[in-house]
Amino acid sequence: MYFVFDVDGTISFDGETISEEIQQAILLLMEAGHNVVFASARPIRDLLPILPKNFHKCRLIGGNGAFIKAREKVEAIYFEQMTTEKLLQIIRRYQLTYLADGDWDFAYTGDVAHPIYKRIHFQAAKNLRLDELRQICKLVLFDVPDEAKHMLLKLPLSVSQYVSENILDVSPLGVHKARGLRQLGIDSFIAFGNDMNDRTLFEAAQYSVCVGEGEVSKFASIVITKNQVANTIRQFANKEMNGGIEQ
Repeated sequence: MYFVFDVDGTISFDGETISEEIQQAILLLMEAGHNVVFASARPIRDLLPILPKNFHKCRLIGGNGAFIKAREKVEAIYFEQMTTEKLLQIIRRYQLTYLADGDWDFAYTGDVAHPIYKRIHFQAAKNLRLDELRQICKLVLFDVPDEAKHMLLKLPLSVSQYVSENILDVSPLGVHKARGLRQLGIDSFIAFGNDMNDRTLFEAAQYSVCVGEGEVSKFASIVITKNQVANTIRQFANKEMNGGIEQ
């Protein structure tokens, strides 16, 4: 069986580490013969540093599906040129701040105090000007006014809103985590997530676990707290699931 884990808010709660208890529970899954996939909003560049070395060989989905890593190869999906030009027009018109990801390097103009900035792995990539990025795979926009938001929603894009961080997460149309799994040839899996970018995982999963109550929790099979994550994973590893997960 494949187990698919979102990272931030699901198995990491400080944006920097994954607890030893959760790491050991995931290792139990792998030792039991299951396959593990990590699927994050982070690009692969920023996903690798938070994962322990023994998880780096797992399949990875980054940028909510814009990046796929299997073995050592990273594949990326880019905005179409016409869509990119319209995005840039909106950014300039409303003077929006952003994090734009290319296939590896990035362009950032947001607040350096924002949690997203702290997750960027600067040692692995360069902060370029937006016009220096050859192509754009993913875009995070900060403090977007309603008028600009309405314009974005008219474009051929996949848009997720994160109210708590006051950001819009923008990807090429049809790009999402479940699509990334299909690219990897995975169609049967158990998913762990916590936010609206995990909805497609929950809807496609054989069984799904939402960490914390929220808008996306209604799409999950069960809802748990962050303190129950390691134990829930261990139950799967120990085959203690018998018609449901013990709470």
